[in-house]
Amino acid sequence: MKTKAAILYQTNQPLQIEELTIPELKRGQVLVKIAYSGVCHSQLNEIRGEKGEDKWLPHTLGHEASGEVVAVDNSVQKVKAGDRVVLTWIKASGLDAESICYYGNGKTINSGPISTFSQYAIVAENRLVRLDRNIPMDVAALLGCALPTGAGIVLNTLKAKPGNTIAILGAGGIGMSAVIGAKIAECKKIIAVDILDWKLALAMELGATDVINAKDGDLYSAVMKISEGKGVDFVVEAAGLRETMEIGLSLVHDKGTVVIAGNLARGERIAIDPFELIKGKRIIGTWGGETNPDKDIPLYAEKIAAGSLKLDKLISHHFRLEDINQAFTELEKGNVSRALIDFSE
Repeated sequence: MKTKAAILYQTNQPLQIEELTIPELKRGQVLVKIAYSGVCHSQLNEIRGEKGEDKWLPHTLGHEASGEVVAVDNSVQKVKAGDRVVLTWIKASGLDAESICYYGNGKTINSGPISTFSQYAIVAENRLVRLDRNIPMDVAALLGCALPTGAGIVLNTLKAKPGNTIAILGAGGIGMSAVIGAKIAECKKIIAVDILDWKLALAMELGATDVINAKDGDLYSAVMKISEGKGVDFVVEAAGLRETMEIGLSLVHDKGTVVIAGNLARGERIAIDPFELIKGKRIIGTWGGETNPDKDIPLYAEKIAAGSLKLDKLISHHFRLEDINQAFTELEKGNVSRALIDFSE
């Protein structure tokens, strides 16, 4: 069986679209026909080599998608052929299968336990969640990374409660999803910060109560004005910039918490005033929004099916697999909120 896939042969070079041979399934492996795959900065950082030396070249990419199960190894119990599924990089229940290798042009093409930039993909059982709710497959793809990470930061990492106040720095896919999470948590003040007005307008549609264009003036003063001089309870840094990481602690009150969700280039550092920590402030990290995929993804799907979660507003672009390099160019320019590779036809 063959599949077209996007392959990274060399960092800082365009992905190559090639036909690969799909090997036989092994223990814990599932063959999925991909419907839609999300495009995000994590893969862009990988393409640009910002995660350090890439020891697995050439390899496939992609870590959030929706699709339909085509076949399973007889060791798999969680899903069966015909099931609609969400593919996620965040480990769920099930077997943690060995990494997959495809074959093409006389070469071995490496793949981890999940990759999604291909028509068909072999995926580990524990990177799949069955999709029982009848929701659109393009929206379902965002349940693999964007929403569970961004909303999970607010709901799981910070455990935000009704009445809390939060500032979200950076209105990309993760930042927008944090806005959604803050709305679900019924935060009193949800402040979205970005430098693009169209993203701020979208943040308002998704639940932000206030927006700040960081180019228009002093960010600290703007947040203090909205929070009546108190500072906010929480800051989510989703811009991946040194400046926003460093200013985060100044925006929360003395018992407040900052979560760093963005990435810097490998080797870059931030500087903070330790006195901010002595006052009781915290700065923490997150791993996929501390998401439990088997529990959280069905809950989000239920909200989408009920009409209370309008995740479709987050999708700004659809691209064909052949145009995947254009998708990354537009992402790098800041022109998309969330882009999808469309395999549905």
